[in-house]
Amino acid sequence: MTHPAQPTASKEFIAMMAVLMSVVAISIDAMLPALGIIGKAMGVTHPNQAQYLISCIFLGMAIGQLICGPLSDAIGRKNILYGSISLYLVGSVMCLLARSIEVMLLGRFIQGLGVAGPNVACISIVRDRFSGRPMARMMSLVMMIFIMVPVIAPAIGQSLMLVSSWHAIFVLYIVYALAVLLWITLRLPETLLPENRIPFRIGTILHSAKRVVTNRRTIIYTICMGFTFGAMIGDLNSAQQIFQVQFGVGEMFVVYFGLQALAFGAASLVNARMVERLGMRYICLHALSVMSGTSLLFLALHAIIPITFWWFFFYGVILLFCIGLLFGNLNALALEPMGDIAGTAAAIIGATSISLAIPLGTLIGQLYDGTLIPLASGFALLGLGALGLMLWVEKR
Repeated sequence: MTHPAQPTASKEFIAMMAVLMSVVAISIDAMLPALGIIGKAMGVTHPNQAQYLISCIFLGMAIGQLICGPLSDAIGRKNILYGSISLYLVGSVMCLLARSIEVMLLGRFIQGLGVAGPNVACISIVRDRFSGRPMARMMSLVMMIFIMVPVIAPAIGQSLMLVSSWHAIFVLYIVYALAVLLWITLRLPETLLPENRIPFRIGTILHSAKRVVTNRRTIIYTICMGFTFGAMIGDLNSAQQIFQVQFGVGEMFVVYFGLQALAFGAASLVNARMVERLGMRYICLHALSVMSGTSLLFLALHAIIPITFWWFFFYGVILLFCIGLLFGNLNALALEPMGDIAGTAAAIIGATSISLAIPLGTLIGQLYDGTLIPLASGFALLGLGALGLMLWVEKR
C-alpha cells in the first residue's frame, strides 16, 4: 500500500531514513582511527588482528539481514527497529566494557546483528510509502545525506580520542542509538499496516532462497556483489595501517580517508544521472574494467618505482568511485528476476554477498605486509573475477 508523503514532514522523514542507514556506516568508520590503539589495549599479538573488529560487524550484519528482512514483513517496521536497536545497544555496552579481544569481537558481532534492522527497515519504510519514480527520488535524497557519514565519521572518532580514550567511541554509539530510538518512537508512524503483513515462515524463506540460488542471473550478480564488497572490506581493514603506519599521515588520516569517501558519494550522484541513459550493465562492465585495469597498472608501477602517498591516494579515489557505481547497480541486477519476492530476496542476496565478501576482505587485510601489493592484488583479482562472470552471464 502506498502512502502519500506529507509535505510538512518530508524533510524530517528524509533525515530520519538517512540516520537509520547511517547506523552501520558510523559503527564502522568512526572507529577506524582507533583500530591500532584498541588492538594494543586488547593485547593482540599481531597488528593485523585488530582488523577482525571490522569483519565481525559485517558477519553479524549478514546473519541479521536474513532475520530482519522477513521478520519486518511479519511484525512491522517499528517493532523490528525496537528489537534491533536494543540488540545494538547490548553489543555497544559489551565493547565498552570489554577487557579481552574475544569479548570485544563478540560485542562487534552483536552490533552487526543490530545494525541489520535499521538498514533493512529504512528501505522497507520508503517502499511502504512510495513507489516508482517518487521512491527512486526519495532514496536519492536519503543517499545524498547518508554519503556524508563516511566522510565525517572518522573525524568524529579521531576527535573523541583527542579529548578522551577509545572508550568514548563506544559511548558515542550508545548515545547515537538511544537518540535514534527516541526519534523513531516519537515521530515515526508504523508504515506496514496489519492487513499487509506476511507471516514469518521458515518454509517461505527456504523457498525464496532456492529461487535465488537456482536463478543463474541472480546468483551470478550476487557473487559479483560479493567480490566487489570483499575488495572494499579489504580496503577498510587495511586503511588505518596503510595511512597511519605505512605512510605516517597521523591524525590527517581522517581527512584523507574522508576525501576518498567523497569519491564514493560522487559516484552515486553520477550514477543517478546516467543510469537511465546508459543502463546498469554498461556502467557495471566499465566500472569493473577500470577497477581491475587500474589495479593491474598500479601493481606494475609498484614493481618499477617507489609508490608515494599521493599515488596511493588517487588510486584509492578511483577504486571507491568504481565501487560507488557498482553497489546499487549490481544489487538491482541481482533483484531484477525476483520481482514477486523482492523483500525476502533482497535480504537473502544481501546476506549471501556479505557472507562471500567477509572471508575475501578478511584475507586481503590479513595479508597486509607493509606494502600495497595485497590490496591492489585483491582489487585486481576480484575485479577480473566479477568482470568475467558478468560477461559470461550476459553472453548466456
